[in-house]
Amino acid sequence: MRVRTAGSRRTVGGSPRYVTSISKTQTDRLGDRLRKEKVGDDELRQLDDFRRSFAGAYEEVVAVVRTVAHLEPTGRPAKSTTSIIEKLRRETIRLSQMQDIAGCRLVVRDVAAQDSAVAQLKVRLPGAVVVDRRKQPSHGYRAVHIIATAKGKPVEIQVRTELQHLWAQLSEKFSDVLDPAIKYGGGDAETQAAMSKIAGGIAELEALELKLPDLEHLQKDSPELQQRQKLEAEALVSTKKVFRRVLEETLANLEALSRKQAGD
Repeated sequence: MRVRTAGSRRTVGGSPRYVTSISKTQTDRLGDRLRKEKVGDDELRQLDDFRRSFAGAYEEVVAVVRTVAHLEPTGRPAKSTTSIIEKLRRETIRLSQMQDIAGCRLVVRDVAAQDSAVAQLKVRLPGAVVVDRRKQPSHGYRAVHIIATAKGKPVEIQVRTELQHLWAQLSEKFSDVLDPAIKYGGGDAETQAAMSKIAGGIAELEALELKLPDLEHLQKDSPELQQRQKLEAEALVSTKKVFRRVLEETLANLEALSRKQAGD
């Protein structure tokens, strides 16, 4: 396979090794080979080089996120080879079309902060594509994804509210403990129904939360309406706390179960 040398370099066994980039056609041919049941060492090395070639793009995008949000995003310069292969085998997507090889996550307080962060990132990352999974949830998963391009490579930014993030963590943990298919809409029907109900409740809470500032604006001249708005706001805060506590307790129980299974 012919490759052209990129500028990124890493050290293997004490000797420098350049991370190479390959053409779109070569990338997709590699992806096709990775879909097979048995994957050779050569394919794994090529995939490792491919995923590591996103490091520079990742650092560039993360620097923008830090500047905009004044927060430290969590993330990974490159998706693991195992995760990439599993996604190729699970979906019809081609390797060159995969937009989440590199990515970071930003967790903000609420939907208002989420909308603000997304708007600022769109300005700072011209040409970025916004995928609003709040409007079209994926198996209950809600968030806003921004696909930015840096150094010719896509980098995914996940912007979640605190409640959206807790739900996503819970989905991941259910998948780890019970069935990997759960986060993709499969697995136990009862668990899916429960996760769907929780996701719907969070969506309703966040929709109400967005309306409160408008209510405050409309009711500022009426003490009676102001009082009602205050009570509604307090009730919303209380309900959010209950949701958070239930999610955190369930997550903690699943993590304990996961540790127990690992010990067994």
